[in-house]
Amino acid sequence: QVQLVESGGGLVQAGGSLRLSCAASGRLFNIIDMGWYRQAPGKEREWVALINRDDISTYLDSLKGRFILSRDGAKNTVYLQMNSVKPEDTGVYYCYARASEPQINTYWGQGTQVTVTS
Repeated sequence: QVQLVESGGGLVQAGGSLRLSCAASGRLFNIIDMGWYRQAPGKEREWVALINRDDISTYLDSLKGRFILSRDGAKNTVYLQMNSVKPEDTGVYYCYARASEPQINTYWGQGTQVTVTS
């Protein structure tokens, strides 16, 4: 089992920055990668980014250059730095972790609200 706790959401003006954190605990040694999804009001959940064991990050094409995903292994925490935010970045952001146990299980955080005002 893996537990994920997100923090850092809130209200931000367009053009500003926000950093989301996701702290993992539990059986961490099976984790393959961690990342974020988001869900805007009235829309389906959308994958945002992931970071793997080699600290290689992958992003939704439309977010490249604005969002940066990093990991602090000592703190078992991943960070999503959101820069030059836009109103369309508004939504609930969910952290996830995929673990090989040996089947692939996906664990989710509770979500954190990000609201970008114009």
